[in-house]
Amino acid sequence: MTHSTLSDDRPAPPQAGLRTGFIGLGNMGGRMARRLVDAGRPVLGYDARPESIEAAGATAAPSVAEVVAASDVVLLSLPESRIVEAVVLGEDGILAHARPGQVLVDLSTSAPASTIGLHGKLKAKGMTLIDAGISGGAAAAEKGTLTLMVGGDPAVLEQVRPILDAFSEHIFHCGGVGAGHTAKLLNNFLNAISLSATAEVMVAGRKAGLDLEVLLEVLNNSSGVNFATLNRFPKIIRGDYLKGGLTNSLMLKDVLAYVDLAASLGVASPNSSAPLASFGLAKQLGYAEEISNTVVDAIGDLSGGVRLHDGAPDTTDTAGANTTDRNQA
Repeated sequence: MTHSTLSDDRPAPPQAGLRTGFIGLGNMGGRMARRLVDAGRPVLGYDARPESIEAAGATAAPSVAEVVAASDVVLLSLPESRIVEAVVLGEDGILAHARPGQVLVDLSTSAPASTIGLHGKLKAKGMTLIDAGISGGAAAAEKGTLTLMVGGDPAVLEQVRPILDAFSEHIFHCGGVGAGHTAKLLNNFLNAISLSATAEVMVAGRKAGLDLEVLLEVLNNSSGVNFATLNRFPKIIRGDYLKGGLTNSLMLKDVLAYVDLAASLGVASPNSSAPLASFGLAKQLGYAEEISNTVVDAIGDLSGGVRLHDGAPDTTDTAGANTTDRNQA
């Protein structure tokens, strides 16, 4: 674990002058870019939605090509490998304008095999790729407390560390290119399992007539404790779904990416069927673009229309709940 913070009275390192571009200023990217801007680092941004660039405080670029041309380090925050590949390999994309000495940091949740392939193509142009899976959700991005799982050349990581420090609290170097995205998929798979399993248990507890606050106290002081019981369901039972994080469709995408990874490694994955079924169900029942915490409502729908709460959301603090982390992933 590594993390560095510059105090106001210390001189900035030479890397602080790196010109920074950011492609993909959505739910996560926009918050990370805002952290950079607020730290005094100018950011040249591009997003398919111009309003996202303005909201992040970045200077708008008319194209991906313009970002690459004017940046020493380019950050990507995109939904999946297919889109990352289009931005990197497409006509007038990153590869077409890459030059020696540049660094591309992929903060997306991407397939490791795709990441490794892109690294090889960019390396031929003199551009270095490092993959940096992120965890912590939108609130952690906003606060600058994300966890980063990095793969690639450790010397290049040190080169861009002052940039990454603006929005992260913990940075782990996991190995070579692709290792960061591998660690990210492993984490997200466990996240999906704990969330979907806890959702089912809470619906069962509701139908059994248990006091859900007491049930959570039991779970959080027993072997069933997990991130969802500690940080999500104390709010969900009050009607606050902590909106603003990973959607059901993206969670399903991440689980499928994990299954592909496990297959490529020759690892049996008997536990993948449950989250695939749960988040697939949520998608089919109309919750695709809702926060993944609503998987509990999808399970509740098939269980007789069960909801864990009554009436309007209660957004007051709940003992034991981490209200600042909107959807850790």
